[in-house]
Amino acid sequence: MTRDEIIAVLSKIKDPDLHRDIVSLGFVKKVDITDHKIDVEIQLTTPACPVRDDMKTQAVEAIKGLGFMGTINVAMTSQVVGHANQNRDQVLPGVRNTIAVASGKGGVGKSTVAVNLAAALAKDGAKVGIVDADVYGPSLPLMLGVTERPDTEPIDEKRFRIRPVEKFGIKLMSIGFLVDTETPMIWRGPMASGAVKQFLTDVTWGDLDYMIFDLPPGTGDVQLTLVQTIPLTGAVIVTTPQDVSLADVRRGVRMFQKVNVPLFGIVENMSYFVCSHCGQREEIFSHGGGKTTAEKFGVPFLGEIPIYTPIRIGGDTGRPIVISEPESEQAQMIQSVARRLAAQISITNMTAADKPKIEIAI
Repeated sequence: MTRDEIIAVLSKIKDPDLHRDIVSLGFVKKVDITDHKIDVEIQLTTPACPVRDDMKTQAVEAIKGLGFMGTINVAMTSQVVGHANQNRDQVLPGVRNTIAVASGKGGVGKSTVAVNLAAALAKDGAKVGIVDADVYGPSLPLMLGVTERPDTEPIDEKRFRIRPVEKFGIKLMSIGFLVDTETPMIWRGPMASGAVKQFLTDVTWGDLDYMIFDLPPGTGDVQLTLVQTIPLTGAVIVTTPQDVSLADVRRGVRMFQKVNVPLFGIVENMSYFVCSHCGQREEIFSHGGGKTTAEKFGVPFLGEIPIYTPIRIGGDTGRPIVISEPESEQAQMIQSVARRLAAQISITNMTAADKPKIEIAI
């Protein structure tokens, strides 16, 4: 048994999204051989890779196919591929990817989806932060059960920086942490945009794989401020299936296209309801509109999320369903959406970069 033989069989395993084999992509980082054991390290572009387990199984079976009868250890590690942009690096130097979660209109569950996506990515092992960019209607404190104010640290005698609050392994920032819950934010657009800028420049975010922005609905000042301040890695649009929501989605898609922000996909929330007593499925707001719209604009459809009472309860009690009911079918659906999103981010970044060098540490 030689290293070359092992590398040859591993080169037959292809990444289904990047359409190249894992050796030429530089994913195989280590091959160690002893008399009775083979250790292989495969480093993926995200810990939330949707084919992680399948790829590990393929690697083990490929090596077994060579006739090796000893122990085969395949370690699946990850190093998140970042969005290479100097302007973004100046504002958020430790943040690899910035993702806007948007909606064309209010009431579609955008914040619920944003919080659960952040929790799902963190649960998979990614370093995640989330910014509540909806200054007029901040929901992050309630949806993640945070009541404390963030700490500060001095820069010099006159300036200080804010330390983000942490919950469920996610770094958080919201205007709701700084004002009373009943205080209305009676601000004009430039003031709201200025607050969001401060969440970027005056907060010590540190090292993050993904920073998620929970945007206000529509196509206004905050969205433009983000695009102008930090080139976004991309955006996700949340919708419900009915026509009135989808009409606004189309405007949101056009907005991101005009400002050259890649669209990672569309999520259809409140897709259907299954009665807990009789099991009958009801498509209360119609069904399939999100997928149809994604196909029309040529963007990925990341998945559908049903109406499910514990999802709403999780938002009210500060425990997202991927935390409170991780084994439930609905939580698994959200986890799948998060992994598809992570895959799209990797595809976008790997496609934009030069072809990676083959680095096999053996």
